[in-house]
Amino acid sequence: MAQHYPVLLAESLEYLAIRPDGLYLDCTAGLGGHTAAIAARLTAGGKLISNDRDPESLAMARQNAAEWAERIEFRQGAFSQLAKAGLQGRIDGLLADLGVSRFQLTDPPRGFSFSADGPLDMRMDQTQGITAADLLNHQAEKAIADWIYQLGEERRARKIAGAIVRARPIRSTLHLAGVVERAVPRTGPIHPATRTFMALRMVVNREQEELDALLELAPSLVKQGGRIVIISFMSLEDRKVKEKFRELARTERGLILTKKPIVPGDAEVRENPPSRSAKLRALEMLL
Repeated sequence: MAQHYPVLLAESLEYLAIRPDGLYLDCTAGLGGHTAAIAARLTAGGKLISNDRDPESLAMARQNAAEWAERIEFRQGAFSQLAKAGLQGRIDGLLADLGVSRFQLTDPPRGFSFSADGPLDMRMDQTQGITAADLLNHQAEKAIADWIYQLGEERRARKIAGAIVRARPIRSTLHLAGVVERAVPRTGPIHPATRTFMALRMVVNREQEELDALLELAPSLVKQGGRIVIISFMSLEDRKVKEKFRELARTERGLILTKKPIVPGDAEVRENPPSRSAKLRALEMLL
């Protein structure tokens, strides 16, 4: 079983303001850390819907939250598919943790990381969509450069894209990492392929489009007085959440509960270093 550290757990529970008999939605079950903690605070009259697009993660979440199984309904699907779940106006609290789980990042066959060699897959749901290898080996150089620059916020995107196209076919995660490192050599502790891998993952899984869908849908799912809590790890995502919450506040549909994003404390960062970039924003629905 993969070790799991649910990010900003205490803060998430605080801002969800859980009612024991309420109906809650964990949009990103991951390995079940937040799911188990929410379900543990419910009574027999409460219910949690735990959703994830990755069937492998969902299976682990089910196992990790087995103690509270009678209070949890597990559901597989992307954010955009939540509209079909019949939850409009019923949810007391919605949580979304937009990070990639340690299990996904460290499992070589998933292709998310260059920590070990594996196929360039990167799909959250490996039964659907096209792989990162498909994209890199068949898309135009300009498209690849645009993804790396816009989503990875990598200023050397054109140089990296050119090197990728010249090296095609790209065969594996370590092959891609080596191509990038030769094009833009390491100058610090962070591997030069990090932003390229992040951008590819976002394209493969349509993460920006799915986040847009969630932000559009969430206010219609959460009832008056209910809470929306979103944890992001990248500036692109955090900006989208901040702008949506400001829009809801401006139109008096929502009350922003976090004037500034909540970030992990020193102790949490020491225990779980990847949490250092997490930002939590919360809003209460007024209408």
